[in-house]
Amino acid sequence: MLMEVKIDTKEKFSVLTPLLPDLTVNIAAVLEELCLKQLEQPVKNVVLQMNQVENIDAEAATRLAELQQQFYENSSSFVICSVSKNVEAKFESLELMDFLNITPTESEAWDIVQMEEIERELLDGDDMEFEKND
Repeated sequence: MLMEVKIDTKEKFSVLTPLLPDLTVNIAAVLEELCLKQLEQPVKNVVLQMNQVENIDAEAATRLAELQQQFYENSSSFVICSVSKNVEAKFESLELMDFLNITPTESEAWDIVQMEEIERELLDGDDMEFEKND
């Protein structure tokens, strides 16, 4: 089953690309396992390239949202890019669009990873204190 996901490691993130048109809960479980292994690597950030995926089931979509949360809890980025209209509609119907970090292209996903890295560096800086302006 590992052959169904291509992994391309870049300098600041790894791109995981499911190579199947349907993302089921079983495939999402494999994807989740691969993504969580990335958290143990020096390059922890993940971009999930969804350009091959045409359909996603509800459980798989929910798992991706939970996975993204796990990444943020581990001070890492998880960005989904190149989502088809069908997949986007599924995320929308499950009210996940507000929770998921989704970009149209891998290049924009990279921009988000970079911004979040800078944000984390600023927030982790012990020598400066920031007040949040809500």
